Amino acid sequence: MLKIKLRRMGAPKRPSYRMVVADSKTSRGGAFLEIVGQYDPMTNPETIKVEAEKAKSWIGKGAQPTETVSRLLKKAGVL
Repeated sequence: MLKIKLRRMGAPKRPSYRMVVADSKTSRGGAFLEIVGQYDPMTNPETIKVEAEKAKSWIGKGAQPTETVSRLLKKAGVL
C-alpha cells in the first residue's frame, strides 16, 4: 500500500520535512516515488508548501496520508 508520509531532512536539531509518496513498508528516510510537498516546523508560523494537484492525484490513486500529513493537508486546504 502507498502512503503519503514525512521524510526528515535538515541539520541536527533543525528539522524540515518533505511530504513523499512511498510504500508503507519503507523506512522514514527510505526510497520514495515522488515529492508532493514540504513542511518546516521551525519557522514562525510553520511553513507548509504542497503541490495540490500531485497530492490529490496520489490520493485518487489510493495513497493513504498518515495522521500528521492528513492534518497538514487539511491546514493547507488540500483535503
